[in-house]
Amino acid sequence: MAAKPVHNTRASTRPILLVEDNPMDLDFMLQALAEHSVLNPVRVCRDGEEALEFIEAHSTPDDPDLPLLVLLDLRLPKVDGIDVLRAAREHTTWKQIPFVVMTTSSENTDISRAYELGVNSYVVKPVDFATFAEVVQQIKLYWLLTNTPPFPKNDRRLR
Repeated sequence: MAAKPVHNTRASTRPILLVEDNPMDLDFMLQALAEHSVLNPVRVCRDGEEALEFIEAHSTPDDPDLPLLVLLDLRLPKVDGIDVLRAAREHTTWKQIPFVVMTTSSENTDISRAYELGVNSYVVKPVDFATFAEVVQQIKLYWLLTNTPPFPKNDRRLR
């Protein structure tokens, strides 16, 4: 018997912001989100500069495009992911948004810098799709279904 999708009334319709420049990793992420029936829209920034522009354009709690979660790569063109995180954490609204770093870097300096700047979670990207999809499922279970997000009174819920 096939598993049926569970309709979660706690699930938010606010978007997920995915900041990723690698086309293969972007494809992996979008496939894994679809495979695990993530209903949130996904906004994509392909470099750090685009991410900074997105942050500035969506800076109030009542903005429907203010993300529920940011999935941030560190190795980005134009502006590094650490600089994106730093800028977000200096912003009144964005410092409350959960950030999960998803990167290939397992360097202690990157991990320390990310946590010093207030990242909520740091994940080294798995290289095979099956493991990558399992990580995305865990992100969904915690950050999208279990965690209570900031600005809940302005959140639209799925019915």
